[in-house]
Amino acid sequence: MRHATFSSVLRNGEFRAVWTAEFGSLVGDQLARVAVAVLVFERTASATAATITYALSIVPSVLGGFLLSWTADRYRRRTVMVLADVVRALLVALMALPGLPVPLIAVLLVVVVMLRAPHTAAQGAVLPQILGERYEQGLVLRQISSQIAQVGGFAVGGLVVALLQPSGALLIDVATFLVSALLVRFGTAARARPDGHGRPGAAGAIAHVVTGLRAIAGDPPRRTLVLMAMICGCYVVPEAIAVPYAAQIGTGPTEVGLLMAAGPLGGVLGAWAFVRFVPLAARERCVGVLAVLAAVPLLPVLVAPPMPLALVCWAVSGAFATAYVLQGQASFVRRTPDAERGQALGVASSAMIATQGLAVVLAGVLADAAAPSVAVAVAGAVGLATSAVVAAAWRYTRDAAVPVIRY
Repeated sequence: MRHATFSSVLRNGEFRAVWTAEFGSLVGDQLARVAVAVLVFERTASATAATITYALSIVPSVLGGFLLSWTADRYRRRTVMVLADVVRALLVALMALPGLPVPLIAVLLVVVVMLRAPHTAAQGAVLPQILGERYEQGLVLRQISSQIAQVGGFAVGGLVVALLQPSGALLIDVATFLVSALLVRFGTAARARPDGHGRPGAAGAIAHVVTGLRAIAGDPPRRTLVLMAMICGCYVVPEAIAVPYAAQIGTGPTEVGLLMAAGPLGGVLGAWAFVRFVPLAARERCVGVLAVLAAVPLLPVLVAPPMPLALVCWAVSGAFATAYVLQGQASFVRRTPDAERGQALGVASSAMIATQGLAVVLAGVLADAAAPSVAVAVAGAVGLATSAVVAAAWRYTRDAAVPVIRY
């Protein structure tokens, strides 16, 4: 593990299939997200409406995580990923139909986002089996490439929407889902279903969620890591506020994509620097400090700096936030047995997504009541205060015994 490189990880054919599928899907998702955000803000001129629309591309994952992540511990994980991709492709294709009412598009969007949860849980649970001792290195590569996908999708999103209209951007998203399904189906092994427990259906899903919540709540290190991940909701506020912030400082749709891309671009650099310069043995000790540092660059946004300075602030925050979330996820997975890994990841992801959705909606309301720059700065202040408390807790819980995970 210490000497693993990105090239050695990419020599694993199964990982290449999963990694390529995820990268393409993320690019398509970001194109679609830009299209919807710009469209809603242009029609309503409301930061609240724009951020609520943005939240619709995030928050339903909470419900999906609680109600559907159990499938990753009940059925073959490859099957779960393929079916989730195919169904999402069909639903997004319906969204692209001309003249479809906006409320119906919103309903379809909610279902599409809900189906992301079982796919993410199954993928996160199977990757340790695919990579074994190279898991952390593969996680870093996935994080860097996902941030690059977000940067590319956001940066060119405005141009693509202008050229192809929103329906064209949605059809690109359809294509990425279908390609992802094919890559996973024919590029990964058909492993036996995990040794999960409980019964399927609504009652079984609820029981499985309760079990997962109790397991995490009763484990101080994992509980603290989940709380740390939830704080990241404060650090996605700049991305969600990009459209009204651009309007506040007098820039246009092209700059919106750049503002949205600033955090992910910083995340690419942050993930690379973290794995390149921080020794493996020291990474867990850095989680709390990095969470605190992610808040600091957002505070100067209070004075509504011009475009170049805003990009720097958001990129630096994204670098620190990505680094601490990356290590937090690796530490969480290493502490979770395989039979409950899918549900545990689903519960943890749902908690993080819930706080992200709440943060961006509240920030949108504050942006309308005061100004977008105020909303970003307040998010930074809240992140600073809460991360300082949780970082102190992590210092006292991180050295708890880690179970031996067999691959």
